[in-house]
Amino acid sequence: MLTRHTTKLDDQGVSESIGFLLIFSIMIAGIGLVTLYGYPLLLQQQVSAEEKIMEKNMIVLQNDIKSLAYKTVPFKETALKIGGGSLTVYNSSYSPPSSTLSISYTTTATVIPVDSFQPGELRYESVSAQTDISLQNGAVVLRPRIDQGSTNGSVMLAEPRWFYDANPITNTGTIVINLISITSDNLMAKEGIGTVRMRMVGEPYYNYTENVNPIVIVYTPLGQDYSVAWDNYIKKTFTNQPGLTFSPLVTNSPGTGSQLTYSLTPSGSTSLTLVIKKYEVKIESI
Repeated sequence: MLTRHTTKLDDQGVSESIGFLLIFSIMIAGIGLVTLYGYPLLLQQQVSAEEKIMEKNMIVLQNDIKSLAYKTVPFKETALKIGGGSLTVYNSSYSPPSSTLSISYTTTATVIPVDSFQPGELRYESVSAQTDISLQNGAVVLRPRIDQGSTNGSVMLAEPRWFYDANPITNTGTIVINLISITSDNLMAKEGIGTVRMRMVGEPYYNYTENVNPIVIVYTPLGQDYSVAWDNYIKKTFTNQPGLTFSPLVTNSPGTGSQLTYSLTPSGSTSLTLVIKKYEVKIESI
């Protein structure tokens, strides 16, 4: 006995509709997953790339300043891309300064202070990465902007030109400290594509003093706290050097906004010489 099957006209599109809905749902789910997980990751990679580019740019600007200060190049000009934030010039006379550095030394029982030095800075402030990269006193320093109450850390990406030279034959030691201040006619800031023009102002200041004992270095963070980076650098430069005794005079913790003080004294019969050089670099435009 044969069985008849009847098909309604509106049943012919059921399988096609179900297939379309399944494919459309899979596509929407895929787009949602990419938006939820992939897009933030892509933005994070972009922010990281912009920060790395600015780190390299600041090191390039540091080399420009070195050329002005140490190679007597009269003028430097560098074009760069400033992404994810702004590049700002903070004059050395800007108040309040981000930090001050003072150096005093004693010779023949007379304390000779060196005026408190305000280096100024060329600072990149990232909006997306919440970090600051500062070119100050010949060094490039990175500092994350952390919530209040957290440890204020910083790291030195490129070091300044400070050094200690010991001569065991003549039983002498020489400490050379180069101080570089950044000045400008007014406050300048730039986003996007910019050209940093800078030149040396006047003749460098030079101080050469023999038989000093001790040398006292004081770093005072005021606006921006880069004390962790400078503390690590000063300790690295002057600790365990022949003929030199290095010791912190104040046991304040770096990164807490406190003043840091260091003492450098000759050990044994070493004759210690201090050489201080000051340079002034003017940022004409960015």
